[in-house]
Amino acid sequence: MDKLVTFLEAKVMPIANKVGSQRHMTAIRKGLIATMPLIIVGSFFTILLNIPIESVAAIIEPYKPMLDIPFRYTVGIMSLYATYGIATNLARSYDLDELSSGLLAILAFLISTVKPLQVMEDVPDVIGAGRYINIGNLSSSSLFGAMVAAIVSVEIFNFMKKRDITIKMPAGVPPEVSNSFIALLPALVVILFFWFIRYVLNFDISTFLSTLLMPLKDVLAGNSLLGGLLTVFLITFFWVLGIHGPAIMGPVIRPFWDISIAENIDAFNAGANAHNMPNIFTEQFLQWFIWIGGAGTTLALVILMMFSKSDYLKSLGRLSFLPGLFNINEPIIFGAPIVMNPILGIPFILAPLVTTTLSYFLTVTDVVPMMVARLPFAIPAPVAAWMSTNWSVAAAILVIVNFLIALAIYYPFFKVFEKQQIEKEKLEQAN
Repeated sequence: MDKLVTFLEAKVMPIANKVGSQRHMTAIRKGLIATMPLIIVGSFFTILLNIPIESVAAIIEPYKPMLDIPFRYTVGIMSLYATYGIATNLARSYDLDELSSGLLAILAFLISTVKPLQVMEDVPDVIGAGRYINIGNLSSSSLFGAMVAAIVSVEIFNFMKKRDITIKMPAGVPPEVSNSFIALLPALVVILFFWFIRYVLNFDISTFLSTLLMPLKDVLAGNSLLGGLLTVFLITFFWVLGIHGPAIMGPVIRPFWDISIAENIDAFNAGANAHNMPNIFTEQFLQWFIWIGGAGTTLALVILMMFSKSDYLKSLGRLSFLPGLFNINEPIIFGAPIVMNPILGIPFILAPLVTTTLSYFLTVTDVVPMMVARLPFAIPAPVAAWMSTNWSVAAAILVIVNFLIALAIYYPFFKVFEKQQIEKEKLEQAN
């Protein structure tokens, strides 16, 4: 075991850290995370429109088209927001003007993704003659195109600025004016570049990337049990190495997660049953059914520690209970520690794999519905699972069952670790 840990520290951790801190990967991760407040608020309107109380539903019914607007302008155009977020974060790493970079990225994304629709005649009570864009093209389905547009446009800007292919203003000109002129020539190049690809070559970047990458999305964030278990294993495995699991996996899997939950929300708002959604393995599936107390289902370990015979573990458990209840588990991961700890690392990986398998089979057999909303991560899991699955009591019960399973898996490993800790404390007291 010591040799394995040494090997992982020497060979795996440097590679994982390098991938996690890579400039473009970091920009994608931060840019997508920046959209979360909008997506969460939009999801609350989805929940509001589907309250399972007939009297309340009857009151809401006449206002549904109006109450649907916040969802359409949050979840419905999330790729537009993601474009700006990714571009500004990448620009910051290059020390470029963030506002100009974000605007250039949005420009590139719109040109490459949305073809204006020409309506020749007025349609009474529906639409007038003119040019329109379909906001459906700005949804999660274009997320990969948004990443490309953001990265390429910022790289063009950075390339031209480094080589002084810009318009410089005299000293004393306000920075906001100077930055606008610096971005002028890069804006022209970005327009011509993406216009040529989309309208001259007739190549749709978003459609191409979606077609190319969707098989991977179907494995990692679709309905594949093997893919779901692989995701859970990698996240917990990296945590045991002392690396922030979601930070490493985020650039790879977060776009798929965002697409998956957006597809579910769209289908649910279109009238589909919560048991018949496009995707099982959304981030919310893991968040509420599996990560009870945080990655590794550590709330179970916290409860065991609270009643430990070891003074240190008892104190750590009591200090970690409140954060753990709201799904914050860094105190227990680094305090126990679970990092580089083969005794606690095994159940940290094993318990989520078991509960993922159980949750999957209960979902495909229609015992529990799929996730149809995106809520803040700091809501206690049973409540969030109940709300996110269209008010399913079975989902809340599954959270409790999974917690008890994790408790049973952690128990024998905890007792071994507790025994070691008690002996260590006795030795310290004797000294």
